[in-house]
Amino acid sequence: MMSLRVIDARYDEPAHARALVDLLDLYARDPAGGGEPLSAYAREHLPAQLAMRSTAFSVLAFDDAVPVGLINCIEGFSTFACRPLVNVHDVVVVDTYRGRGVGRLMLDRVEAIARSRGACKLTLEVLDGNRSAISLYEKVGFEPYQLDPAMGQARFFQRWL
Repeated sequence: MMSLRVIDARYDEPAHARALVDLLDLYARDPAGGGEPLSAYAREHLPAQLAMRSTAFSVLAFDDAVPVGLINCIEGFSTFACRPLVNVHDVVVVDTYRGRGVGRLMLDRVEAIARSRGACKLTLEVLDGNRSAISLYEKVGFEPYQLDPAMGQARFFQRWL
């Protein structure tokens, strides 16, 4: 029987920091996360670096004391709405817990935090091949981004510096 708790992560709490790094490393090693482990630098510094950013927050899911899910979020700003927005940056659910409502519960908490910050929307990016994640996101109300259907859907680009 699952005893699931979804909590706001405290980056200065050792158990939370360890869960955050371990879960994010699990995601990074998965093909959906790039297939490579986190760097030693990221493993050592990530919780402290997130703590330095007032625009960052994370949500953790535990089954009893076992970390089973993580969402990292970064607040941005919508110039069109002139309000904050929250980018759901990383979503991790341990594979044996997928399909059991963990992602939905964490996204519900993220939405509550975003609303408390006055955010106008949640954003995220997902790889086309990650069908299970896309299914979850669509079930909880996410849609592809477009302004005018004649202009098509938005595309996500990156440029490494």
